[in-house]
Amino acid sequence: MTSRRRQVAMRHLHESIVDLIALINLPQRDDVLLAEAGVTLDRALFPLLVGIQRFGPIGVGELADRAGRDYTTVSRQVAKLAEMGLIERRPSPVDRRVNEAVLASAGRRVTDALDAARHRLNAAAFAEWSDRDLGELDRLLRRYVEDLLAMKPEDFAPHTER
Repeated sequence: MTSRRRQVAMRHLHESIVDLIALINLPQRDDVLLAEAGVTLDRALFPLLVGIQRFGPIGVGELADRAGRDYTTVSRQVAKLAEMGLIERRPSPVDRRVNEAVLASAGRRVTDALDAARHRLNAAAFAEWSDRDLGELDRLLRRYVEDLLAMKPEDFAPHTER
């Protein structure tokens, strides 16, 4: 692919990712998902619960970074999830000063219900996709994420020609 065509393709990819994130973050979609799952949970709490499911055990600082939220806010919200019995807090085996959040069995039931509801709600969007297409999307997205994770901070610095 030529340099110009590659730039255009990467710009279109970025636009698609921004569109996808915007769709995923719509509060109305969260409301529909929670209703479909039969879950009564504050809309601000459920992405944290899902984050704990995906990345846990996880400290509040890392969870706040991943959620793009303030540490103090996330700390209060994680405490609320613990009060509700959806997560448990435990000292990190690596750093005893850090309390990690892990799903409790009640939290697992909620995230399982959310996963099942998400599957039902997305089934229509993928109805015309072949199994191969769906697998290819998964493979390519995972490859992109893994390649980004493998990059060092200096890899994000703009490159200048000498």
